[in-house]
Amino acid sequence: MAHIIVLGNEKGGSGKSTSSMHIFAALARSGHKVGVIDLDLRQQSFFRYLENRERFVARKGISLPMPVRAHLAYSTQDSVAAAKAEEEERFTQALDTLERECSFILIDCPGAHTRYAQMAHSAADTLITPMNDSLIDFDLLARLDPDTGKVLGPSIYSEMVWNARQLRASAGLKAVDWVVLRNRISTLNARNKRRVGSALTELSKRIGFRVIPGFGERVIFREMFLSGLTLLDLKDTGEASLNLSNIAARQEVRDVIKALNLPDVTIKF
Repeated sequence: MAHIIVLGNEKGGSGKSTSSMHIFAALARSGHKVGVIDLDLRQQSFFRYLENRERFVARKGISLPMPVRAHLAYSTQDSVAAAKAEEEERFTQALDTLERECSFILIDCPGAHTRYAQMAHSAADTLITPMNDSLIDFDLLARLDPDTGKVLGPSIYSEMVWNARQLRASAGLKAVDWVVLRNRISTLNARNKRRVGSALTELSKRIGFRVIPGFGERVIFREMFLSGLTLLDLKDTGEASLNLSNIAARQEVRDVIKALNLPDVTIKF
């Protein structure tokens, strides 16, 4: 069976699409065929990133790794029960189709709670929650006491993940590996950075996730969207020089892939 990786965060702007693209590129360059689903059916940022990549490849006449895409749509059934059943069937069929030819399936969830996102979280073997390194974004995971900084309790999103894990357990499936990816980490040892780190450490012990460093605040990550490129493509395209900042960003990608502990993945970039 394919290993299912889900990127979920109910707040926008956390870097889900950028993280999805770089994880896909790393898996593809490690020799795996990757299937992808973009569950943000309104904005489709992940798929637009891939469309930009297709246009870039055609314009430049070069070859770059591409995933297998599965497209979904919301049900138009009048009945809530019928709509739910139809969307569950569509999601299951999409996974079955991708599993026939892919060893990894990567699902990018929207910055909102939807039935599709709920199903994706229940299907995840690895759940990655990218979050900006700030107390505002920490609110996605838990509520903090404003005076002491202590964790008061889990958020609605954390409770949704807990319910998804219970569904997996009841189905006899392996426990999900939940990873919180700290994005846009400041290079300064700021007070806010320390408070977020302490709160994440406390919360991780209570509700069971791992914390790993993600991607720094770098212009290169924003610039590559229009060409559909990742840092792993730069040597093949010559679109940007491998200066010290880009080399450091490339190492961040390597560190993320290594920390995810994905099965049968050998870093080849």
